[in-house]
Amino acid sequence: MAKSWDQFFKQPTVDIAKGLLGKWLLYNSPDGLCGGLIVDTEAYLGVDDPASHAAGGRRTAYTESLYGRAGTAYLYQIRGRVCMDVVAGKSGDPQGVLIRGLEPFVGSQIMAKNRQMASVDVSNGPAKLMAALGIADRSLDGSSLRTGELCLQLDNGRTPQKVVTTTRVGINPSLSTAELPNRFYVAGNPYVTGINASQVDDDHHGWQVAN
Repeated sequence: MAKSWDQFFKQPTVDIAKGLLGKWLLYNSPDGLCGGLIVDTEAYLGVDDPASHAAGGRRTAYTESLYGRAGTAYLYQIRGRVCMDVVAGKSGDPQGVLIRGLEPFVGSQIMAKNRQMASVDVSNGPAKLMAALGIADRSLDGSSLRTGELCLQLDNGRTPQKVVTTTRVGINPSLSTAELPNRFYVAGNPYVTGINASQVDDDHHGWQVAN
């Protein structure tokens, strides 16, 4: 039986990260509805995770939404490009799930136009997918992903044939949590960051197929 929204976000953050694979991320953009299925995620575990924006209890106006209610958006910029975490901890416990890869299904032409390309590079990275959706600033930071213009849909997604568990991308190897197996992705999906072409499932993109 599928979990309700509240049940889903009461899970540990690593389970939320796994559970978001195959769920819809959609944006009601000025150009129309666009988005797709989440294929690549990373869990960040808050104040005790030195790779987190809240490491050591760091709390600023910029990171305040990460301390908010689970199921809301934490938008932040890296080198001027927007990325998004799904807030995952209890209020005041700043844990989050980075959305790292998205397979376009809705408004694919809008996403290709936003990125000026139509290859897998359109959304196979956290900043790429946000740019593909047409999100270029932090105006949606702190918004509800249940009722907002940028939303998650936990129903009617797809089920991965296999989930790969590995370490997170780009983490300083000197950090104590660098080797945590906190990244999860759909095996064989071409929109996974850095996937080798020989590993891609050309037929089904790693999704289970109904008999």
